[in-house]
Amino acid sequence: MRKRLLQATLLAVAVTAFVLGIPLVVSALKLVEDITRGDLSGRAQQIATRLDEQVAAGEPIELSNVRLVVPDDARLTVRISDRTYTYGTDPGEDPLVETVSMVQSGTVRLAVPSSPVRTQQLQVAGGISLLAVLSAATGGFVAIVTARRLADPLRHVADRASRLGAGDFRPDPKRHGVPELDRVADALDASGAALSQLMQRERELVGDVSHQLRSRLTALQLRLEALAETEDEETAEEAGAALEQAERLSGVLDDLLAAATAARARDAEPLDVSAELSGVAEEWREQFRSQGRTLRQRIEKGLLARATPARLREALGVLLDNALRHGEGTVTLSAKYGSGTVLVQVADSGGGVPEELAPHVFTRGFSGGGSTGVGLALARALVEADSGRLELSRPATFEIYLPVARADDVLGVPWQTDSTPR
Repeated sequence: MRKRLLQATLLAVAVTAFVLGIPLVVSALKLVEDITRGDLSGRAQQIATRLDEQVAAGEPIELSNVRLVVPDDARLTVRISDRTYTYGTDPGEDPLVETVSMVQSGTVRLAVPSSPVRTQQLQVAGGISLLAVLSAATGGFVAIVTARRLADPLRHVADRASRLGAGDFRPDPKRHGVPELDRVADALDASGAALSQLMQRERELVGDVSHQLRSRLTALQLRLEALAETEDEETAEEAGAALEQAERLSGVLDDLLAAATAARARDAEPLDVSAELSGVAEEWREQFRSQGRTLRQRIEKGLLARATPARLREALGVLLDNALRHGEGTVTLSAKYGSGTVLVQVADSGGGVPEELAPHVFTRGFSGGGSTGVGLALARALVEADSGRLELSRPATFEIYLPVARADDVLGVPWQTDSTPR
């Protein structure tokens, strides 16, 4: 897009310079010659008038009387009654000549060298060419600025759409002052909010259905186990068969939940969490420093987990922004291996979340600090989309649990999850 805009603008500037520059150069060259010829014609006319006065008075032709009118490098030739009078130096080859008729049946001819005129024409042509080059350079600069001003907003909107597809549903407040692009940005923000609510409702529904089905299946299995132990052989046999079907149904439910988890995490990939967290810390360190805060990192090297880079960065961004806005003192970003997981912690030195608010911090729309109440809910949704977990472990510490990348992940074998990290 940027390259095309630049090419189109430069092409327009080049065409304009070509269409206008060539006629302007031709007109300027002709104008220089016309000015010189006009001056010669005027001088020749003055000489003819003076000589006519001499002839009318019966005086002999004296060219010395008109020498002041003759240019220094010109030659004056006067023809009267088959006589020719000359004055001045030879103008050389291909001179500029102007001839004026006299009243007394004669002619006055002025010839000057053409080289000074050609030199002046070249100077004028060079000046016009220089102006054309400067105009093209100015047009190129304007084209670059314009292309950047148009391409950067488009690139930002495209990146916003990519982040939305990667699971980053946070609204982007940046606008560019272009009505059409701003409307697209508003639509992306609205779509992000709608998708976030949809994903949250879907997870809540899956969780509720799973919990209810498991509870009912457990109760049914207990009843069937009791019936299977009765003395009535026919009843015990039927109860055993029903218990077998219940166990199969429980296995099918586990498989469906595992498949749903794997589908949500299909974009996850083996990720060097250590390098990713270090990059995030570098991005946020200056913001903490500007507010007199310190961001420290305690990250073990070589941590590999299955996660989507964009989702992890955005989730960490929410937690660090939350610590910056609502926390106090030093903020520590740490990571280490846990029990089958990579544990990432964001902790600050403040009092943390009040105990009575802790159960609700991940509820969408709930806020104890005057914010929108969307960030932490989105952060949890982003982490869970990669089959991870986000929890508030202590009042001022949030913990992210990511599944460890296995050997077959690193070797490129397709990954399937059979359970959510516990």
